[in-house]
Formats: sequence, structure tokens, C-alpha cells
Amino acid sequence: MTDVNGDIGPGGDRGSKAPKAGGVFDLVVIGAGINGAGIARDAAARGLRVALVEKEDIGSGTSSWSGRLIHGGLRYLEQGDVALVRESLRERERLFRLAPHLVKPVPLMIPFYRHNQRSRWTLRAGMMAYDVLSFDKTTASHKTLSRRETLERFPGINPDGLDGCAIFMDGQVVWSERLCVEVVLAAHAEGAHIFTYAKVDGFLDDDGRVTGVLFTDVLTGERNELSARIVVNAAGPWVDEVVGGAKGDDKRYIGGAKGSHLIVNPFPGAPDDVVYYESRTDGRLVLIIPWGDRYLIGTTDKKFDDDPDTARADISEVEYLLGEVNSLVPTANLTKDDILYTYSGVRPLPYVPKQSEWKVPRSHVIHDHAPRLRGLLSIIGGKLTTYRSLAEETVDVVYKQLGMKAMPCTTAKTLFPGARVGDWVSFRQGLARTYGIGDDRLDRLIGIYGARAEEVLAIGREDPALLEIFDPDSGAIGAELVFTYRAEFCRTLTDALIRRIMVGLNATCGQDTLERAADILARDQGWSAHRREREIAAYRKYIQRFGVPGRQAPAAEASLAKSTERSNNLEGQPS
Repeated sequence: MTDVNGDIGPGGDRGSKAPKAGGVFDLVVIGAGINGAGIARDAAARGLRVALVEKEDIGSGTSSWSGRLIHGGLRYLEQGDVALVRESLRERERLFRLAPHLVKPVPLMIPFYRHNQRSRWTLRAGMMAYDVLSFDKTTASHKTLSRRETLERFPGINPDGLDGCAIFMDGQVVWSERLCVEVVLAAHAEGAHIFTYAKVDGFLDDDGRVTGVLFTDVLTGERNELSARIVVNAAGPWVDEVVGGAKGDDKRYIGGAKGSHLIVNPFPGAPDDVVYYESRTDGRLVLIIPWGDRYLIGTTDKKFDDDPDTARADISEVEYLLGEVNSLVPTANLTKDDILYTYSGVRPLPYVPKQSEWKVPRSHVIHDHAPRLRGLLSIIGGKLTTYRSLAEETVDVVYKQLGMKAMPCTTAKTLFPGARVGDWVSFRQGLARTYGIGDDRLDRLIGIYGARAEEVLAIGREDPALLEIFDPDSGAIGAELVFTYRAEFCRTLTDALIRRIMVGLNATCGQDTLERAADILARDQGWSAHRREREIAAYRKYIQRFGVPGRQAPAAEASLAKSTERSNNLEGQPS
């Protein structure tokens, strides 16, 4: 076993030097989901020596498999968690300001039906409380629409028992994967050391005190160790698995709940707004979410005690979600054949065995494992929206445990790497003039990379062919692959397609352009023919998780033809 002397640099190779053999990090963070990434960034920005260790890729767990909304948690008011709603609304507003290329305001509609368990007046009261708690917002307050106005705004909605609706504003991050990547990039720029595909096997232990981690690089098989004064376990639904590597703690902390989503093409009667409505089946809240050129339908909330890596949509979840959409939008007539693919993730909720998953509190807990395991903290729970405030609170605790006065937190005011543009209109016009590309490609590049789109396009000076579109579905260009592999911690083709340039979440899960993408990276990275084929095979294995139950995964090919035909028939119909 050897000490690690270098981390993974942005290009996926050993990069900047960690403390030399015998040196100690102030903090090792386990898990590069949004919470772990946020903690690493905050701590590094305050001057601590930080290492971030992730068993797969950045944002490859729960952070990628949410409904991609940055929201105040309206339904948390039902649980009486006013503090969490206020925290969420405050952090939502910050993300609008700090990451405007990734996080944008969107309108949400809540229909008022006579069959709802929640009365119209209960929902109105919730809306008014939401407005009060978001007193510092830049978006509009809620408004109510009559039945007639609701039908005009959403012609496809089921009119039976409809009394009207409320419209309110929340936020959406189309690509939550990119949010994670930019937080890690910011952490690295502040001096954090990044170790991906580094599976923690256990802890270094000195008489009941955790003094570091042991890990294996799952791509190379190399075993390593990192010494640390404090270790934070931010592994999400894998928290218990990580703690299981320590002696003296066999308590269960996570009571995971699986949430599944369906991805479909636009369908007859589909809404223009996010629609947040009460299920006819069980009273839970279901979402139909416009998502780029497609729709997300979700989510479920189902107890899940198995390995989070095995979470997949099951037939009961698919039938439940399809039934709910077809009930709300009678002209939809969605079937399994219309589903492009599915995805599922496990929420890292606290273990509360006597409560249903729907009612388990969403507030986070920073658990100190002392006195049995001193120097180890675990993050239980957490939300995409509130990751920054969770990180600030956690780093304050770390400073206390280090016996040091906490340096001021700066993340509440620091722009994301892709947001550092003074004037977006001038920036966009400059890119159009310099590179001669059209609006569609500009929209895509700025929506994914923000200010860093200029760095992507600059690669075209090396090879103009890299400015050509290689994936017609998404409009992705070859320069994106080269850029993200060189500059964003990619180590595999799957990293690049699924969590960087987002081609892997197109209508065919990237299969139509997989070979072309592999060719581009093989040329740039000097891959052998064997390496190229291995990367392609690993990618095809990975996307099996997106399958539709009862069909061959990922099943995008069959549904694409039907959905495209149906989409073409929508011309002239109200959406």
C-alpha cells in the first residue's frame, strides 16, 4: 500500500500534488455528489487542505437522478418544516444569481380539483406562506386562475372536477450533473484534490480515532491511503456502506427511498408549465416537467433497502406514473412504448422505520460518530437546493472539531465558474461573431458551459472539424468531448457522454452517436483500438439501467420511432 502523491487533474490524469508521504489533509470528504462537492469547495475556499474521494464519477449518484427542480419544498410545509422551506427558498434565490446559466426560474401549476385531499383553501394558504417565506425573491408571487383561465393555459388538462389552479415560481436545473461538475471545478481551483473512481475500503484508525481513508482505484486496481485530521462521509445513500468499513459502528443511519422518473417526447395535451398535482391513486404529489425538448414524469417514493447502485424503475412505478399522467391529460394515452427511458435514484433519508417514505423529514443531519469513532462525521439527508448551506454548516463543524476559529464562508457570494460573465448579451454576440455559429448551438453551449463555452469553441482553432455537430439529436459538437475530457475530470467515455456533454440523456441514450464519440476521443487521447472498444462496451453496459421494465433496456430505439411519429402529428395541436 502506498501513499498517494497526486490527485486526478481536470484531464483525468494525476495532477497537482497532495501532501507528500507522511503529510495530512485537514479534511477528506467521501462522495462527490452535490453535498460532498459543496463541502469540499467551501472548506478549500476557506483555506483548509482538502481531498475529495468518489467511488465512481462526479455527480454519478443521487444528484443525477432527481426531478431537477431547485425548489423551496412547498410540500415540506405539510410536515411543519418551515425552517427548511425558508432555507430552500433562500438558497434557490442564490443559485439564480450565482449559476444563472444552469439554474433558471420556471412556473409551476397546481390544479384545484374537487377530489383532492388538500382543499383549494389549504393550497392557497400554502401558497401565501410560500410567498411570505420567499420575501427576498426576485420572481413573481403566486396567482390563482379560474377554471376558464386554467383551461386556456393548459388545454389538455382533465376538466372533470376542475375548479382552477395556482401558478407559482420555482427553479429548474436542466442538467444537475453540470451543477456538480462546476462545484468540483470550483473546489479544485481553490486547491482541493480530486480522486474519482476511488472506492473507500475502510478507515485509518488510531485507538478509536479515524485518521484517514483507505481506497482502491477501481479503474487501475491500485490501493492507496489518505491521512486526514477529519473525515466527512457524504456518500448519500451509501453512508451506511462507508461506515461499515469502520470498527465499532453497526448502527443504521439511512432509510433509503427510491424515486423513479420516466422520460418521454412531447405528447398530445402536454403542458407548457411544470404541473405539480395530487395523485388520484394515493394523494401523493406527482410532477409533469418540461425538460429541454422532452418531459420528465415523476416521482415515486418507495422504500429501498438494497444496494443503491441497483436501483431501477420497476413495473409498478411505471404503471403508477403512466396512469397518473393519462388521468390528468386524457389525450396523452401514454403507454410503455412511449417511454424513451427511465432513471431511478435513492434518496438518502434518515432511517425512521415507523414512518412512510413520503412523511420522512427532508432536513439534513450532521452526525458525529464520537465517542466510538472520533474524527468522523456523516451527512444524513440533504437536498440539491440546499447543498451550499449544508456545506457551510458542515465546514463550521469541521473547524470546531479541528479546534480552529472558522474562516468566513465565501460561497454565498462567489459565482460559479461558468457564470463569470459581465454581460451575457455581449458575450453571446462575441461568440457568434468569432466562431460563426448559429443560435441553436450557442443556446446549447451556454446552457451547459456558461462562460466556459468560449473555451470549448477555442478548441475548434486546433481542428475546425471539431466545431461540427456529431450528435444531431442534441446538437453536440466534437469540441465538447475534447474539452470536457481535458478540463473536467473525465476518466471514461461514460463520464463524458452521461455527465458532461449530456448526449447520453438524449432520445436514444447516446447510442446513435456512440461510435462517433468514441472515435473523437480516441484520436484526441491516443486510445488503442482495444481501449476504444472497452470504453464502448462499458458505456453500453452502463445504460442498461435506463431500461423500461418488460422491454429490452434501454429501449429507446423502439420508442423513438413511435414517439417521433406522434410528435410530428402534433403540429397545429394545442400543447
